[in-house]
Amino acid sequence: MSRLAIDPQHARYQSKGAVITLQQLLIQRHAARTLEYLMHSRSIAGISGLHLSKMRGRGIDFEEFRPYQAGDDIRLIDWRVTARTGRPFTKVFREERERPVIIAVDQTQNMYFGSQVAFKSVVAAQAAAVFCWLAIDNGDRVGGLVYSDNSSALVRPKRSRRSALHLLNQVFLYNQRLQQAKALEQQQAIDPDFKPGLASALGQIRRITKPGSTLYVISDFMTLDAKALRYLNQLARHNNVVCCLVYDALEETLPVPGIYSITDGSHKGAINTHNDKTRARYREHFKERMQYLEGELDKLQIRLVKMRTNQLVVEQIREWIAKTY
Repeated sequence: MSRLAIDPQHARYQSKGAVITLQQLLIQRHAARTLEYLMHSRSIAGISGLHLSKMRGRGIDFEEFRPYQAGDDIRLIDWRVTARTGRPFTKVFREERERPVIIAVDQTQNMYFGSQVAFKSVVAAQAAAVFCWLAIDNGDRVGGLVYSDNSSALVRPKRSRRSALHLLNQVFLYNQRLQQAKALEQQQAIDPDFKPGLASALGQIRRITKPGSTLYVISDFMTLDAKALRYLNQLARHNNVVCCLVYDALEETLPVPGIYSITDGSHKGAINTHNDKTRARYREHFKERMQYLEGELDKLQIRLVKMRTNQLVVEQIREWIAKTY
């Protein structure tokens, strides 16, 4: 079996059901290690780390001052030191050998849905864990933001296992809360200043994102709007942004004709899928949404990873890596 062939062993890492456990997030470290060979073998020569595109932004840190030498870039002359010493001095920078990895994880009520294998919120949590462990094993700083309809948890990037565990614990807590979530109006009364949605999350992400970072945004992008796109554009100018779209098969197409019971956890209803025109409109609506998302992200030169809830998360990431490098 080739390295790119589907590995049935990946099924043991797959999370299932409506909620995820902390243990399932922790074992994703083993899942991440199954991707390391592929990423190392296809990594970009000359750039340390398992990153997916050329470095954006400066990608360098200040190291020291030294006397100006012929051929040095005059833009790097430090005029304060030069004036103080009476001799021209220039700044010396060193290339960053790591890149902060920021992971934004959507755990809103829109994500609390699924028809096969796992809910979208569970798939998003598992994907976040895989990216988190890949960053830690690579020696990168990792942080992120987990957000719901009424609150968010911001974790500043640090290069430590403790930072990864803190982020994953927040993912776990927010995922668990989806099951016991109250009405949005009641929740907002606790924090009336909180503004839900993707735009609000990206606005917070900008506070901890340094130029040259890698940003993963894991969501169903139901709340993508003009403001969110503007934030994505700003972030993509100096960072490598990857958007991970999580969707369910039932959002793509209706099931075979029949009458199906549906529930949101507190209310029950039924859906009739016999009408051919309704089925066609349903498929067309999903197709238009995908075309819009792909088109907008393509304008910003942002990669899009599609993740279905009824397919192995590790395999979907693995296939994307193979296509991207």
